[in-house]
Amino acid sequence: MILAILQARLSSTRLPKKILKPVLGKSMILRQIERLQRSKQIGKLVVATSNELSDDPLELLCRENNIQCFRGSLDNVLDRYYQAASMHNPDYVVRLTADCPLADPAVIDDVISFYMAGNYDYASNAVSPTFPDGLDIEVFKFSCLEQAWKEAQLSSEHEHVTPYIYNNPQKFKLGNFENTIDLSHLRWTVDEPEDFEFVTKVYESLYPINPEFSMNDILDLLSKQPDLMTINNMFARNEGYQKSLDEDSIVK
Repeated sequence: MILAILQARLSSTRLPKKILKPVLGKSMILRQIERLQRSKQIGKLVVATSNELSDDPLELLCRENNIQCFRGSLDNVLDRYYQAASMHNPDYVVRLTADCPLADPAVIDDVISFYMAGNYDYASNAVSPTFPDGLDIEVFKFSCLEQAWKEAQLSSEHEHVTPYIYNNPQKFKLGNFENTIDLSHLRWTVDEPEDFEFVTKVYESLYPINPEFSMNDILDLLSKQPDLMTINNMFARNEGYQKSLDEDSIVK
């Protein structure tokens, strides 16, 4: 069974409670889940949030919409993932984050198919990115998640779940799924107010015409309205992970 775990919390410092902000009348995380549920490969979806009081509204939202919700450690996200996955005993785990409301189910299924065909321990389109930031997906064996949970030592390995796996190619068979063209300069994730403005404009333009709009539909929109890309193109990719690596260095 393939279990997708959607990592989510309301205590974001750059854009607090961003996943509850409305996009066309529905919270951003529900818009993302609406897209994730169209995946043909994912067998089950669980939202994994923290056990902090600040995340109570997220658990309530999940309950009201019949979405499974697991609560665990705020900062040790690796432990949160492992505990959430252990309850379902999956063969494979798909890692997703709740700041990606433009996630494309077709891209998700392509990465999973690539992973299965290559008999990998871990595969993603994010470690060496060629897709827009916001279409990231990681797939790995539950046994690899368990090994990381037991052996990971660094703060960044606990905060970001998978670095222990993809930084140890001698222990794990790794695969990188690449797009036909490099689109890694495009920013479709939501960390800043400008990101949310960009995503909102994309939804306003595409959703009323086709609620199942794809990555290619967004690219077509941007080719016709290139000014949209200037809304949030001043931010760097993976700032959160880089901050964790810097903190690792301080500790060392």
